[in-house]
Amino acid sequence: MRVSRVHDPFLRGQLAIAALFLSLGFQYATWAARIPAIKSDLDLSAAEVGVLLMAAGVGAAVSFPVVAWLMRRMGSRRLGLLSQLGLALLLLGLAAAPNYPVALLVMCADGVLVGCLNVAMNAQGAALETRHERNTMAKLHATFSAGSLLAALLASGMTAATDAVAAHFGVAVVLLVALGASARTGLLDDEAPADEPGEAARADAAVTAEGKPAGRRWTVPSSLTLWMCCAMVFGTVAEGAMNDWSALYLKDVAEASAELAPLGIAVVSGMMVVARLFADGWRARWGDGRVVLLGSAVAAAGLALALVSGGVAPALAGFACMGLGIAAVTPCVYAAAARQGSDALTLVAAMGTTGLLAGPPLIGFIAGASSLAWGMGAVAASAGAVALCSTRIRWTPAPAVPDEAATPA
Repeated sequence: MRVSRVHDPFLRGQLAIAALFLSLGFQYATWAARIPAIKSDLDLSAAEVGVLLMAAGVGAAVSFPVVAWLMRRMGSRRLGLLSQLGLALLLLGLAAAPNYPVALLVMCADGVLVGCLNVAMNAQGAALETRHERNTMAKLHATFSAGSLLAALLASGMTAATDAVAAHFGVAVVLLVALGASARTGLLDDEAPADEPGEAARADAAVTAEGKPAGRRWTVPSSLTLWMCCAMVFGTVAEGAMNDWSALYLKDVAEASAELAPLGIAVVSGMMVVARLFADGWRARWGDGRVVLLGSAVAAAGLALALVSGGVAPALAGFACMGLGIAAVTPCVYAAAARQGSDALTLVAAMGTTGLLAGPPLIGFIAGASSLAWGMGAVAASAGAVALCSTRIRWTPAPAVPDEAATPA
């Protein structure tokens, strides 16, 4: 069903915003699943792959002031649509990159656009929760994981059919353009409310109520916001590293076949989809703090045990624990940051993008200095760090009830 034909305003907005989340997960996992092929085509070492991924992280880090300015100038709706289209086209640029320096430039641009889309879509999601007083952030993040899952399955099929990265990425671009077109009419408006202007609380809530931050000066973040940033960074490091390194771990360390290697991403993403579909209910029943603490502990312990055991089956089981446990971290932290105002949401979102893109290359540096097994051990440690950070955050109950009327696909 087309988004424009859905009459329920909440469902229409939910489906449109979900298309953006789905696009980001799909685009990200599409190139991540073909890292072994890109590594081979450009004749890169493990350290050079790490630098390539770091280029995306650098783009994400420097995008923070750019994103804040673009949000004020364009609003979350326009910024989300334009950055989604730009990310689709960058896949073609990466496939056509003739050498390593060009690939670095493409990945840096990718990081900037990921930063733009990440902030825009989460602002839209927070606005939807506030406007309709219903929890949906976890389900929206589930569509990010669903996008990663679909991309992994497509990568597995395309790898079996052809070695051409360009053909694979061409198919992915067509799908991404279709997703962007379907989201265009259902996203929330960016106009600020006309009543009761001038209140500081209204200015702070502008991003959570309408998806566009108020145009006022940046303030020094509170200790609560900084702990949220830490939890977000460690959580997205773990999430991103599983996408970027699980295929290589299965192939090089666990000695899985080339066709089976991309399924590591599929296992992680599949478990994250399942967990996020239920996480809004968990948030309402047990509270965000307990969900984040227990989930990150399960992720850390499960992956650590898998690495110690070795082999393909234990690795897939550990990846499943990571996907299940880390799934609710980002939705809960984004929701908590949104309740602190536009400054907190923008900063936490920027840190999330930086962790997602800059964390994996750090794992690559660890792998280059020792082994990929130790690199994946650092991923387990990151999940454990989330649990520690969560104990320093003053979690407040989510004001909305879990959404049971519709689940975006």
